[in-house]
Amino acid sequence: MFGFDIGYIVIAGVFGLLSMLISNRLKSKFKKYSKVQLRNGMSGAEIAEKMLADHGIRDVKVISTPGMLTDHYNPANKTVNLSESVFAQRNASAAAVAAHEVGHAVQHATAYQWLGMRSKLVPVLNVTSKFSMWIIFGGLMLMQTTAIGGPIAWVGVGLYGIGTLFSFVTLPVEYDASNRALAWLKNKNMVSQEEYAGAEDALKWAARTYLVAAIGALATLLYFAMKVASRD
Repeated sequence: MFGFDIGYIVIAGVFGLLSMLISNRLKSKFKKYSKVQLRNGMSGAEIAEKMLADHGIRDVKVISTPGMLTDHYNPANKTVNLSESVFAQRNASAAAVAAHEVGHAVQHATAYQWLGMRSKLVPVLNVTSKFSMWIIFGGLMLMQTTAIGGPIAWVGVGLYGIGTLFSFVTLPVEYDASNRALAWLKNKNMVSQEEYAGAEDALKWAARTYLVAAIGALATLLYFAMKVASRD
């Protein structure tokens, strides 16, 4: 088990560090572009409301939520939740985030298949994420003394695989939302060239946080699978 622990710690450490570096870079980018004030003087909330209106979406509310980078779209109650620093601010970062979250609302309204798939995985993930690791570790321990340990460990790997699948399904959802946001900002002349460049760069770094998470999940899944297979 010692070798297993070391391998897992290495994977978790490497991707944890990479995730932290990208997260810090993302915060730095948002701070930088928060100094680029929008020429149109619109707040993040106003940007979101206009994008919703331009797409004919009238049943989604734009509300403020506490925290930093806590912005999200909630398909359950159809709300675009913007953090305090985005809701009221009038800069390139706020415009990028607000438009991105509305991008998810547009996906919902147009029945974007990847968003639908991710939404269906959420309740399953809420259960599997709590037990997959315990089942894998328990199965590996049991494999030393009984044949039933192998099947148990593979069940754990399968459950962890659901989380990995969720991470990869999230990628097209996030990239598509950013593409919709940037296209709208550009086509509607909502931002200047400088403002657009800032919004594009900020969203690019935001997407990388999801990419690292997906690759990290896959690396962990493969490690677990190879570990269990080597003991069968």
